[in-house]
Amino acid sequence: MNQPFTKQEKIRFKHVDYAGIVFYPRFLEMLNDLVEDWFEEALDRPFSKIHETNGIPTVDLKVQFKKAARLGEVLTKNLWVIRLGGSSINCGFNFLDEQGKTCLEGEVTLVNVEFIAGRDQIKSAPFNEQMKSKIEKYIM
Repeated sequence: MNQPFTKQEKIRFKHVDYAGIVFYPRFLEMLNDLVEDWFEEALDRPFSKIHETNGIPTVDLKVQFKKAARLGEVLTKNLWVIRLGGSSINCGFNFLDEQGKTCLEGEVTLVNVEFIAGRDQIKSAPFNEQMKSKIEKYIM
């Protein structure tokens, strides 16, 4: 059975608000970091190379904040594929605290796009077969 892509992240002072809990936009930055790491480490497609000719924008995002995460805690961030389309990926994700309780969960849809006329326009572009086979390893 396939496994999710997993990374850990320590909650730092830069992530929290005055109450010492993660300020919600920082969770979204952590999610974007997870997606970026997945593309680089698991799919061998680092954003530094993707963005020369293509992009992978988020087109839909559903998030549920389940539990506060606090300064000093270490979160386990998981990402898996729910559905792989021709040029899109629908992924599930969750962030778990050190006791395995869910702090954040949701779904994100990403679309592979190519730049047209420099960067004036974009259009969806299908994943090649090699990329599809790498992504399929994360379907759960």
